[in-house]
Amino acid sequence: MTYTIEDLEAAKAELELYEKRWENYDGNNPDKYRASIAECQAKVAIILADLKASGAIPLTDHEQLEKTLDRLHPDAQSKEIVEYEGLRYQRRFSPVSKSLSGKTVKAWNKSWHPVY
Repeated sequence: MTYTIEDLEAAKAELELYEKRWENYDGNNPDKYRASIAECQAKVAIILADLKASGAIPLTDHEQLEKTLDRLHPDAQSKEIVEYEGLRYQRRFSPVSKSLSGKTVKAWNKSWHPVY
């Protein structure tokens, strides 16, 4: 599906609405709105990724670098160091989302960090 900037703005507005509801909630349920907030965060991330992939939103310099490094080193392991244009970069992984208990990671974020 092709998304527009308006879709992104609507998704961000919906996320903000649920976050405000959660902030103003004074009940006894600590998980109130948690599923809705997680769903909205995922929707924003999907729309943003689609817009960047289609070129509607330009990639930052760092995102372009990460895309290039991912293409050159698709099987890089955690903490693996590679060299690109005379600089060294380390592959890192961080949790994007966890289970309710916090013990199980549901999704991981891949990134490249410069090594000095």
